[in-house]
Amino acid sequence: MRFDRTKFFDAYTSAFGALKQSQKDGLNALLAAAERDGDITDIRWLAYMFATVKHECAGTWRPIEEYGRGKGRKYGQPVTVTDAAGKEYNNVYYGRGYVQLTWDYNYRAMGAALKNRLLYEPHLALDAEVAYEIMSLGMRKGSFTGRKLADYIHDGACDYVQARKIINGLDQAERIAGYAQKLEAILRGSAVAAVPGIPAPPQPVAPMMPSPGIAPATRLPNL
Repeated sequence: MRFDRTKFFDAYTSAFGALKQSQKDGLNALLAAAERDGDITDIRWLAYMFATVKHECAGTWRPIEEYGRGKGRKYGQPVTVTDAAGKEYNNVYYGRGYVQLTWDYNYRAMGAALKNRLLYEPHLALDAEVAYEIMSLGMRKGSFTGRKLADYIHDGACDYVQARKIINGLDQAERIAGYAQKLEAILRGSAVAAVPGIPAPPQPVAPMMPSPGIAPATRLPNL
């Protein structure tokens, strides 16, 4: 998938209002990551992913730390982990990134899946590329709650409300579904490559060359 940035941002502004430059930069990073992601082939999946980011990151469009950093939560307690070299780390696995990844076992699983040091260096979830990889893999595979995008969005079916169960039960499900509907329209309207449900853009037709020995017709002046 590829997206025309001018069309995207014009449509976004009409739907949600003007963006600060930092928000625009964040959305540009998300669009670029989505364009590189060959595993996202249904534009509705992408719309719901973006809607999740809009909600979980409080409209900043950037990977953020959970407000309060887990204070008062069970996952807000320090956990000591040891890497292969024997070095110990005392980390708190509060929400970080686009989907607010929590709990040490989720950081461990994602770090193993993405082959990085996420368990030992949880701040990596605040890197835009890593945050996108966590979101894409987790929402496609059902890594967070056991529910995945294909459970709710496939073929002719699209349930943006129930899709919230991929991340966090039905918390704010209606609100996020509303975001997804608008974002789907924005993404469809700005797509410039063939995606499901969008006709491929027309290709330019090469001009016909005159047959040998036949002079081309004289063009009449514009009236």
